Amino acid sequence: MVPTLQPADSATAAELDAILHGAAIAPLDDIGWIRVTGSDRVRWLNGMVTNNIAALKPGEGCYNFVLNAQGRIQGDLTAWMLEDSILLEASRDQVAALLAHLDHFIIMDDVELTELGTQRSGILLAGTQAASILATIGLPSAADTTLCLQSAPWNSTTVDVLHSHSPLVPQYELWGEPGAIAALTAELNAAEATATSREALEQLRLLEGMPRYGVDIRDSATAHDLPQETAQTRALHFSKGCYLGQEIVERIRSRGNVHRTFHGFQLTGELPAPGTALTAETKPVGELTSVASIPLPGGPIQLALGYIRREALDRNLTLEYSGGIATPIALPYPIS
Repeated sequence: MVPTLQPADSATAAELDAILHGAAIAPLDDIGWIRVTGSDRVRWLNGMVTNNIAALKPGEGCYNFVLNAQGRIQGDLTAWMLEDSILLEASRDQVAALLAHLDHFIIMDDVELTELGTQRSGILLAGTQAASILATIGLPSAADTTLCLQSAPWNSTTVDVLHSHSPLVPQYELWGEPGAIAALTAELNAAEATATSREALEQLRLLEGMPRYGVDIRDSATAHDLPQETAQTRALHFSKGCYLGQEIVERIRSRGNVHRTFHGFQLTGELPAPGTALTAETKPVGELTSVASIPLPGGPIQLALGYIRREALDRNLTLEYSGGIATPIALPYPIS
């Protein structure tokens, strides 16, 4: 079958190329923050999320799921340990629900949750040249892939530099007062970091194989995803002790595995809509949750993220959707 590829938008192609081979910036206006304070904050939060909060040192971070008692994912967040508090970073559209869910489990604990709202402004700097640009403007960059937060002086103010999870290209989040971030944005532009669009960042997300809560990780009337189904093992810690939903997570681990898993696919044929079903031997075996045509230097490709039954993967069955073929591939996608 000959691929039917959408024509690549030249502006988006240039933005993606800047991310993959240079540096690009974008506002982080879709991110929200919750500050956790109180003397019981570490013990309490460790019992609420799936990763090991108690092991974090100031300046370190870890990715987490928030579960209900049935082990179903209610949200995801990154926890950043500070000397006097813990910062929870999540997509802005999750913050209200996370606050309500977490607050429900503060009983006799000395814990307080505060939404930071518009007190913080941020910009993303991503790309192979991101670290060198940070050095040029006098800000620190992490030397490895560890999640870390460093506060640094910049132009008579303080900027928090967060080294984000970045399986394909280095990514840094720069946070501070709105005025400082506006000035920092101008300086990054002057350092030849390319302003990039949400579309290019979405293409990067698919190339990395990163699921998004509310899109690829669902808690809806029709889909209730379990942690191990998402293939995000970096969110799970199996020896830290009890937490909400831990019994289900441990039961899945002890029994071997789940019947379906999150995966990447390269598509041949028409570009389908998210939610399109996958079939094998005429039977339903999965669904696509994110889909994009991605302009790469060697030519456009069509990628999708979604879920597939393990049996279909293990048997190497041909996966079909209405309009084409989906071939399972390992992500992140190799970029030259």
